[in-house]
Amino acid sequence: MADVETIAALAGFRSEIRSWLKENCPPEMRDGAAGEDSICWGGTTWQFSCEAQKTWLDRCAARGLTVPTWPKAYGGAGLSRDEDKILKEEMQLIGARSPLDSFGIWMLGPALLKFGTEEQKQHFLPPIARGEIRWCQGYSEPGAGSDLAGVQTHAADQGDTWLVNGQKIWTSYADRADWIFALLRTDREAKKHLGISFVLMDMRSKGITTRPIQLISGASPFCETFFEDVEVPKTQVVGTINRGWDVAKYLLTHEREMISNGGNVMGSGRPLGAVLAESDTGLSDPVLRGEAMRAEVDSLALEMTLERYKDQAEGGQGVGDASAMLKYMGTELNKQRLELVMAAEGSAALAWGETPASSWLRTKANSIEGGTSEVMLSIISRRILNLPG
Repeated sequence: MADVETIAALAGFRSEIRSWLKENCPPEMRDGAAGEDSICWGGTTWQFSCEAQKTWLDRCAARGLTVPTWPKAYGGAGLSRDEDKILKEEMQLIGARSPLDSFGIWMLGPALLKFGTEEQKQHFLPPIARGEIRWCQGYSEPGAGSDLAGVQTHAADQGDTWLVNGQKIWTSYADRADWIFALLRTDREAKKHLGISFVLMDMRSKGITTRPIQLISGASPFCETFFEDVEVPKTQVVGTINRGWDVAKYLLTHEREMISNGGNVMGSGRPLGAVLAESDTGLSDPVLRGEAMRAEVDSLALEMTLERYKDQAEGGQGVGDASAMLKYMGTELNKQRLELVMAAEGSAALAWGETPASSWLRTKANSIEGGTSEVMLSIISRRILNLPG
């Protein structure tokens, strides 16, 4: 009886959310776009691409659909895992764009929900859900990239505050962010994975400066971030002081899931076959056609695997080290798909501008961000396959 009632309730939710989307999603937001140009990042300096983008964000935020599974008390809709799946299916059915994407949603939000105080949750989560605050991540340093526990940016104890000095690198969109969540060394005498704290900092604080890093793709989403005698209240430490590694590991699982979910073609969200069919070569080459079919099957397999692990996480099992596997597969698949697009375009793909070249070059960074592919393979071999070290 319970199963029958659940099925009926989900069917009712599907009907209701389908009607709501039909009435509230502006036509301009139904183009199926999922690339960089279509993303709404939010934040105090965000410039909406059109009025429809703002309308779509406002309507979804009012209903909690920017963070559908978050509790209503923190700006979410309180949806169950099954309801969230239905919402995504119905949005995909009409080609609805994501109303809001941000590191606050993908990474910091889950960490705050698990480790944050009630005051921190109430203060930070609702603005994230409404798109009012944009975050960047302060993990990597010039001397501590994949060796994340080697961070040396120091927070000196000043009583009620920390005094922060040091540098972070590869801080995506730091020049546009309102706040940063960062790993800081708060005890230099402790063992490597101890003595680290997870701290939130206002990017407008005196002593914080950023400098963009130019990439081979021509774009510059990454920055160097410098801290010089930055005062930070101790109330902005998430979790226990000197136990920030616990928060960092949890957040990394969400970051790697997010990166693994980026295996679309040039961010379009369209099937690989549809993209290749528009190229000069099209799908006439049997070898290219076979590789494209294999990539599509692998994409579907990754999508189903992601859903399985999300269901396990909903049941309290968590994702844990499997996030390394998901991240590695998503990274390699994204690179493979763009390689196929480049092959289909031939010499035309080498021209700069509106070509796949910049997107293809950007995929190379997927092998580094969120943990290098080599580190992911090491985690998989030691912690999942239990191979000898």
